[in-house]
Amino acid sequence: MARIAVIGSGFSGISAAAYLGAAGHEVQVYEKNATPGGRARQLHTHNGYTFDMGPSWYWMPDVFEKFFGDFGFKVKDLYDLQLLDPSFDVVFGRNDKVSVPENYGELKRLFERIEPGSGVQLDRFMEEARYKYEQGMQKLVYMPGLSLNEFIDIDLVKGALRLQVFSSFSKHVRKFFKHPKLIALMEFPVLFLGAMPQDTPALYSLMNYAGLKLGTWYPQGGFGSVIQAMVKVAEKQGVRFHFQAPVEKIAIAEKEVKGLMFSDGQFQEFDAVVGAADYQHIEERLLPPDFRNYQEAYWQKKTFAPSCLIYYLGFSEKIPELEHHTLFFDEDLYEHSVEIYKDPKWPEKPLFYACCPSRTDAMVAPEGHENLFLLMPLAPGLEDAEEIREKFFGVMMDRLENQIGRKIRRYIDYKQSYCVSDFVADYNSYNGNAYGLANTLQQTAILKPKIRNKKLSNLFYAGQLTVPGPGVPPSLISGKIAAEQVVKELKKKKHEVNL
Repeated sequence: MARIAVIGSGFSGISAAAYLGAAGHEVQVYEKNATPGGRARQLHTHNGYTFDMGPSWYWMPDVFEKFFGDFGFKVKDLYDLQLLDPSFDVVFGRNDKVSVPENYGELKRLFERIEPGSGVQLDRFMEEARYKYEQGMQKLVYMPGLSLNEFIDIDLVKGALRLQVFSSFSKHVRKFFKHPKLIALMEFPVLFLGAMPQDTPALYSLMNYAGLKLGTWYPQGGFGSVIQAMVKVAEKQGVRFHFQAPVEKIAIAEKEVKGLMFSDGQFQEFDAVVGAADYQHIEERLLPPDFRNYQEAYWQKKTFAPSCLIYYLGFSEKIPELEHHTLFFDEDLYEHSVEIYKDPKWPEKPLFYACCPSRTDAMVAPEGHENLFLLMPLAPGLEDAEEIREKFFGVMMDRLENQIGRKIRRYIDYKQSYCVSDFVADYNSYNGNAYGLANTLQQTAILKPKIRNKKLSNLFYAGQLTVPGPGVPPSLISGKIAAEQVVKELKKKKHEVNL
């Protein structure tokens, strides 16, 4: 049995810890914050609101089922899932809103009403997307990205063209649909993948399949319920969690990690370490330069997914005009994308997203109140002084109030902002990015930062800056991949000793 440390208790860290515990190892998880979850932490207010601080879209339910199933659990045994209908609303302008139904037949009829003939085209698009989802989520995402040899798979080679790794997502969508509303609806998921639709591989139409065919779900109690379930599963594997325990240094001797130094001066010895905190922070702050996979110049050249401005809001009045998820696409997607990825600056006319979980979940707000958060994607690394945040709070609220047809600001009884500098302070996030590395062609699979340290055989990485990429399901999978690499290395060393 080896003694293993995991730095960080986000989705990838808890996942890695659970798999390593199940493999029979002693696992200790160290988290700098007071609660588990990383970006999926919850904010509990003095007046009874519970906010998910990060993820709010529960897509790809099969990935969660697979994770918990690996430990003998079912999701239904751990938390309650509700299928949302409508899945979400998209606002294109005043009195111009599209509600996306959960039922696929109704979705086809909606498409047909907007653009005659597009119902059949949706079938064709989804059939291709289904293939990508099945191949991508069952094979591609579980590859550690260490060698091209991983991709020598007969089925993958035969289906390489169908996966469309080298095609533009934007061009792919426009082969099927012409109406700007349908194009915006299909392109919106990639806004959070970290690149403009033009620069995102068409492979990621698998996201459309995930969202429009597999459904948009909500875990009662919020994503905190998922984190609590994961911690419970990990603890059943013998994993121990330590909170408010920031790691100060990874100690090295004879070209191997020997242990961790903590802010209180303690030293703990370990046989292996999984860095599930921000990859760049681990390399830049915890490792000597000679033992880093990448120097600062490497990270500066990378394309990062957006940061965001978030406002957590409590209202003493119900807001029945809003569904659980509402996308405000009443401005130009392309222009906002340029201001995130090509010409980084605070956007002139931003798109934004409103999440109202209290429409679905009575536990997240006091009776008769509403829980709402507003999220606006923006370029990482921007200055985010309070007056700038407030300016864009006003922009978002003006448009929200215009859409619902009444003033609601006077009912706010809780308000808290969160932006670039908070991501840096709470998660050591590089330039305050919220979602990791962009899923561009140049940053896919073996071109992502490596999951293993190249110079230290017992240091590994997990999370949204390595394989398979950003998002909650990929982070769950990243933890599993990292754990498999640790187990493989430990077995190799044991074999060498026995020789």
